[in-house]
Amino acid sequence: MTIGVSILGSTGSIGRSALQVLARHRDRFTVTALTAHSNAELLEAQAAEWRPGFVGLVNGGTGEAGRGKGTACLVEAATRPDAQIVVNGIVGAAGLEATLAALQCGKRVALANKETLVMAGELVMRAARDGGGEIVPVDSEHSAVLQCLAGRDPGDLSRLILTASGGPFRTWHPDELGNATLEEALRHPTWKMGRKITVDSATLVNKALEVIEARYLFAVDYDQVEVVIHPQSLIHAFVEFVDGSVLAQVGFPTMELPILYALTHPDRMPDTGTRRFDPVAASSLSFEPVRPELYPAYRIGRAAALAGGTAPTVFNAVNEIAVQLFLDGRIRFRQVAELIETVVERCSPTAIRSLEDVLAADRHARRLTREAACC
Repeated sequence: MTIGVSILGSTGSIGRSALQVLARHRDRFTVTALTAHSNAELLEAQAAEWRPGFVGLVNGGTGEAGRGKGTACLVEAATRPDAQIVVNGIVGAAGLEATLAALQCGKRVALANKETLVMAGELVMRAARDGGGEIVPVDSEHSAVLQCLAGRDPGDLSRLILTASGGPFRTWHPDELGNATLEEALRHPTWKMGRKITVDSATLVNKALEVIEARYLFAVDYDQVEVVIHPQSLIHAFVEFVDGSVLAQVGFPTMELPILYALTHPDRMPDTGTRRFDPVAASSLSFEPVRPELYPAYRIGRAAALAGGTAPTVFNAVNEIAVQLFLDGRIRFRQVAELIETVVERCSPTAIRSLEDVLAADRHARRLTREAACC
């Protein structure tokens, strides 16, 4: 009997990688649902190949039988009874409600949508506990931590060290960032990803988000999670234990391995589709500290994490709008961090008691960001 898999964001980089993995294991998995934001042409091609029971297009769609449209299609795809695993590859806050719904239905969520835990970590973990669902991370860094921790007592964990490539501006002087172009920001040195996450890598916002995500996934304090720059992107995370021993997970940059592990965890299965690690080909490895003057948004994100409540929600919302403004050519690269700092400082964090608290803080922060960008 095959395992049913719903893929949210099937036309994005995570969704396409997931389908490549599933294509090598058709005897084990069945695609039960596919959703996309607006790439109708690719979605139709995927649907023709995989013939899932449900197809949803958020921005458009026909509403025919077996077809869904609007954001409701994400929840529908995530809660289908024929899906045991939901791969959430959606970018941004749009993935939150589908994650909550899947967990409340007792499903495994293979989570690449880090914003879900950043916005509403406590609510998401509660939904998993109450509904009997399970979160297995797809981010390469958190997958690395999970693999290093497999079978070990959580009390043995002392420290996590997440790695970051440093993005395309790692060697730049901070004064040069004012002239950084969109083309340069999208020129990631080691990974091929979507536009939003690539800009997040250039600002190092992605690492601030991953620190918050790690806090919930592994039940650690923020002072137990560190970040180092690792330009080669071969070591994805280090895990230090209470006796001082350190384990690391190593591999050439690819999302297919963490996706496969999220599908099979805690088991492993043979897979011939990914590049095998070769230490000679990998050559030398280097590590650098995070330079706060080069990555101010990372500092702001960590401060928001420590502030708690709705502060991480606000940080994420401002970043999403600021990055889109940059991608649209309406602000410069340096202004992404400036907008984040301006709006985060204007929003006093409040406690999160319900989903509406999260959504209200998200809406408020987005409105303030658009207003600030117009000034």
